Formats: sequence, C-alpha cells, structure tokens
Amino acid sequence: MIDDEANPRMTDSNDPQRASESLRHLVSKLDSLDEQFLKLLLERAEISAQIARARRRLELPEYDPEREEQALARIEALLKSGDTRLERSSVRNIFREVQSACAVLETPISVGYLGPPGTFSHLAAREAFGLGPTYIDFSAIAPIFTAVERGQIDFGVVPFENSTEGGVTFTHDSFLTSDAKIRGEFLLDVSVCLVGHSIDLSKVERVYSHPQPIAQCRSFIGQHLAHAQVVSMPSTTAAAQQAAKDPTGVALASHLAAELHGLEILADTIQDLAVNVTRFVLLAKQDATPTGRDRTSLVFSTPDERGALLEALRVFYAAGLNLSRIESRPGREKLWEYVFFVDVDGHRADPAVAEAIDALRRVSRMVRVLGSYPQARNSAAGAEPPSLGGNSASP
Repeated sequence: MIDDEANPRMTDSNDPQRASESLRHLVSKLDSLDEQFLKLLLERAEISAQIARARRRLELPEYDPEREEQALARIEALLKSGDTRLERSSVRNIFREVQSACAVLETPISVGYLGPPGTFSHLAAREAFGLGPTYIDFSAIAPIFTAVERGQIDFGVVPFENSTEGGVTFTHDSFLTSDAKIRGEFLLDVSVCLVGHSIDLSKVERVYSHPQPIAQCRSFIGQHLAHAQVVSMPSTTAAAQQAAKDPTGVALASHLAAELHGLEILADTIQDLAVNVTRFVLLAKQDATPTGRDRTSLVFSTPDERGALLEALRVFYAAGLNLSRIESRPGREKLWEYVFFVDVDGHRADPAVAEAIDALRRVSRMVRVLGSYPQARNSAAGAEPPSLGGNSASP
C-alpha cells in the first residue's frame, strides 16, 4: 500500500521539493518491489524444476498443459471484479510467460505449427505456450501429425474450425489416417489485415493470401479490390512475403506478418464478420485426463443404408449426451461415402460417453476417437466454441 504522503497526487503541487522527494520515494519502492519479484521468480523456477523431476521419477509427463491452464485460470479468478489497474488479458499474458520460461528449465518443449513464422497458427501457438518452447514451422498440416506420432515434436498446433468458414479440410482429413490425439483446444480472435507497401487501393493489381482469409474477406475485396487479381498462396505469411516483393501487390495477413516483412497496415479488421474466431487444437501422442469440464471429438462412418445416420446419432441421445458439433466430410476409401465429425460434451472415460462410444461402434462401419480434452477457457469474444459447419479456416 502506498502512503498518501508518498503519492505525488496527494502532495502540494506548489512545493517542488516535496514532490521531488515523493517521486524518489516511489521509485525506490518500485525498485524494491522489482527485487522481491525477481527473488520470487527464481524461487518459482526452482520449485517448477523440482516438480518436473518428481514427475519424472513417477514416470509422468514432465510438462502438463492442463495443469498450466488451470493455474492461469486460478490467477485470473484472483483478480477482483472491477479492478482496472491491470487488464485480465495482460495478467494472463504475464503469468503465461512466467510459466513458459519455467517449464523449459528441466525439459525442452518443441511445438510444431503451420508456418512460416507470422501465420495465425504461429500466433495461436505462442498464445498457448508463450515464448519458452522451441517452435518448428511446417509447410503443411499433415506433416505436423506425422511429427507428433513419431515423437519428433512434443506438441502440434493446428487450426480445427473457424466461426466464418467452418471446419479445416486438411486437419479433418489428417485425423482420418493419424493416431495423434487432441490434447487441448483454444480460441484465437482472427483479425485479418490488408498489408503492403504504401499504395492507393485503386492501383493495386494483385491480392495475395491463403484461400480461407480470401473467403473471409469477400465483401472487402468486392468493394475495394474488385479490379485486382486474387492470387491463392500456401499461407498468409507466404502472401506477405510475396507482397513485400510486389510494389503493386497487397496481402491479407496478420499484424505479425506485416511486421516481419516490413509492410504497412493499409486496412485493419477487414473480415466480413466482426467476430472471426478460429478454434485450434493441441496435438499430442496421448489425450488429456478427465477434468470435469471436457469435450470428446470423434469421427465415424455409417453403412450406406436408410436411417443409418439417425441410428448412430440416437446413441448419444439415449445416453443423455449433448452433441456440440457435427460435420460431414467425404471419406477416403469409397466414392460418395461420407464420414461424420462430432464433438460430445464429456470425457471418453465418463461412463455415459464410454457406453455411447461402444453403442456407436455396433451401428457404424468405422469409429475413431480423436481425443478427450478440457473445453477451452480462453473463449474469444466471450463464447465457447460454437457448433459450426463448412470447410475451412485461417492458417
């Protein structure tokens, strides 16, 4: 608590000497707090290392993302309602970076994402893990699954669905052939920017981006860039790289991509819908243990006969379970055969969910459990992941 006489706002503004002494006192207190903060940080780092060593002796994973997220939620809950001295998001970011720095002291962590650096997937990975891990960018989504399966990386971060454009085709297709599991989920507000060199929009000849941001910004393109050629790129960062080399080209990309490639923000938040959220999933060799606030993702296919899908969905209704999402995709084995991705509230270890999965296996041609994991706490725009359909999202 700062004493009133030490607070410059409470001193006599007509007494410069007293105000100067008060300021020196406050600076001294701040320096003292910084020293205490550093000592606590070092103590926390040592305890984190001890916990990692204890988990190793017990043959448990040394890094536990669920525990880290629970700790962040606890810290956020300690903030008093209406206390505006620090934004809740700022407090979360500070403690996430503390966690991140401590987590890698005993065990290096590697995280793969759809690159190159500056993509929305890169932003999502940093949002989830902080700056501590080693980040490895991949040129496509499927190799991230393979790297997780082979133990070449500890975790993978891939886009799963978008509130505007729906499910991510390449991610869904990879789940059909991979044993990688969903360990967690988190949401990222996606703000698409128009980036490039300083140029009048009427003189733009080419617009570069990944197909999904292009789809998310149809109205803006139609109103301001209808005269320009739209060029599809592998990622938003690749689009920014191309725009950096093209004096009459622009890109749809992130703030970070613009910063990395020396481009200006020509227009901000240009997506058609103001709320544009992408749901990312965390891949690992194993999914998460039950937390009491879980979600299970499945994919299944049904026989090609009347009422087969209804029979499959009925098992969830009979078990009293809520399906928060269902989406169909063409299968990989037979022409005109479809598979169905569903999210169900609960953990695969919960009796009701386990019984429903067993019943689903009896009426389906194929059932694959993609993973059980805690439902996202960092809900963008104050909402949980919605039920969505479609075919793509921002990479």
